[in-house]
Amino acid sequence: MKHHLHIRFRAEESAVRPVLQQVLCRFADHLTTDEAGALELALAEVLNNIVEHAYARQSPGSVRLAVTQEAAALFCHVEDEGQPMPGLRLPEGRIAPVADRVADLAEGGWGWAMIRALTYDLAYERRADRNCLSFRVHVAPGRAQS
Repeated sequence: MKHHLHIRFRAEESAVRPVLQQVLCRFADHLTTDEAGALELALAEVLNNIVEHAYARQSPGSVRLAVTQEAAALFCHVEDEGQPMPGLRLPEGRIAPVADRVADLAEGGWGWAMIRALTYDLAYERRADRNCLSFRVHVAPGRAQS
């Protein structure tokens, strides 16, 4: 039996943690600790990017998140009505060289590299006035459908 979860929430920083907890609680019985960690980190990066960048310089709008269980993955689909991705494509997610001194370390720029490392089938498109992002997170076969 497939499990689904659909959540709609306002794109505010305070909403991200409760949404992540709801997702993890819903699928906890179907994930190893490592799988849950990968899902949480990937979703946290995606949702925080929406809050911080897609709705930058405008009122927080809505975010729709759907998570669907598959045979060996959790399929995540996220939509928002914020600003489009620059160039209408996903960032490459390259990690900048690490500085020699702690004071010179970059504060950001790691998110898309982590998302790309933790997910597969990552896709983005702009449909009408909405950003549509989807990806899969690996789940060991047999656990996802249990």
